[in-house]
Amino acid sequence: MNEMSTHDEKAGLIEAEDRALQVRAQYEQIEQRILGRTWTLPELALGFTNDAAYVGRLVLAAESTWGIDGDVDAELRHKLAECLWWLFVLADRLDVDMPEAYEATMDRIGDGLQRTLEAMPKG
Repeated sequence: MNEMSTHDEKAGLIEAEDRALQVRAQYEQIEQRILGRTWTLPELALGFTNDAAYVGRLVLAAESTWGIDGDVDAELRHKLAECLWWLFVLADRLDVDMPEAYEATMDRIGDGLQRTLEAMPKG
């Protein structure tokens, strides 16, 4: 990937992260008013795993092997976006720089895959 595309990707992730944390701040205001506290890290992690598991059911519904009420495509779009939101929220609470972590991880995986492809016979 060229440097400009990597820069644009990282900038896009930074903007998405900023928006995710703005929304999380609104949730925290509501939690504070209702619960007198904000969600703990384990509660946030449980929220993420619940939504991520539901993505599995939505994929089954998209393949017509599981029935759900409502618009499968709309629900799938919503839950996938919500899972991305959760990842930004969790990363923030765990002091993980997601744009940097994503870029480094994709570079490492991409480089490894490239080496594998180069070592394989062409077919």
